[in-house]
Amino acid sequence: MDTYDLSALRPRLPSPLEPVEDERFTGRGLTLLLKRDDLIHPDLPGNKWRKLALNLRAAAGRPVLTFGGAYSNHLRATAAAGRLLGFPTIGIVRGDELAGRPLNPSLARCAADGMRLEFVDRATYRAKHEPSVLAALLARAPEGAYVVPEGGSNALAVEGCGALGQELSGRADVAAVACGTGGTMAGLAAGFDGRTLGVPVVRGGFLGAEVLGLQEAAYGGRRGDWWLDERFHCGGYGRTPPALDAFAQDFEARHGLAIERLYVAKMLLALVSLAEEDAFPPGTRIAAVITGGGGF
Repeated sequence: MDTYDLSALRPRLPSPLEPVEDERFTGRGLTLLLKRDDLIHPDLPGNKWRKLALNLRAAAGRPVLTFGGAYSNHLRATAAAGRLLGFPTIGIVRGDELAGRPLNPSLARCAADGMRLEFVDRATYRAKHEPSVLAALLARAPEGAYVVPEGGSNALAVEGCGALGQELSGRADVAAVACGTGGTMAGLAAGFDGRTLGVPVVRGGFLGAEVLGLQEAAYGGRRGDWWLDERFHCGGYGRTPPALDAFAQDFEARHGLAIERLYVAKMLLALVSLAEEDAFPPGTRIAAVITGGGGF
């Protein structure tokens, strides 16, 4: 396999766009479509493929150093890419208290895929973008390591996610996506000819500035017609209260699709709630981006 030829991984692109019958939408004259980015690749599904692809080409086989929490899907995807394409990976994990504990299933998968895990205290993790802190981390990494930020969100990731918007253009009027770091939203909105709804899964009200900053880095300014609805984080990142789980279980029973709880369930909850609020005019085609399957 050519180390730098990502096409050798046979990504399923464009990902399928599937209409679903759901009376909560059809009863209001709306069409719900599921953009199945979770089917792009079994080890690098959804926005993980789109955000990593251009970064991996830029790394060109060099070691990749990146960042994430104890349950980071981004770390798992990066580790899987390293295994599949044959380059070293280093994961800087938030929380030095985890160093002496057994690895959780997510980090165990990273380690099994060959990722070297380095646990740092939370103050260091927060300061990871400061030149001195980053230099110290790189000094312990293999020579020439390529840095990918937390969540994979940088200008290259935004450009990669622009293809998602292009795939939906002309096929939907509104595209909705869950937001953690804002990179997928920034690219989707830039490539889409309709309106883009971002549903933050974190508290704090900072993601609007993050999305704008990523678009400025990638394109020089704001792109696309986008907005955020901050009401559906369900208590913050990683919080999955019983009401959210009950909603996800109901959606799974209706449509036979496993729903990932931390991101996708919150985005779908937002769409159902907005439909019930008559936020979309009759005739609107709504594409919900499924960025990961159950458990990812």
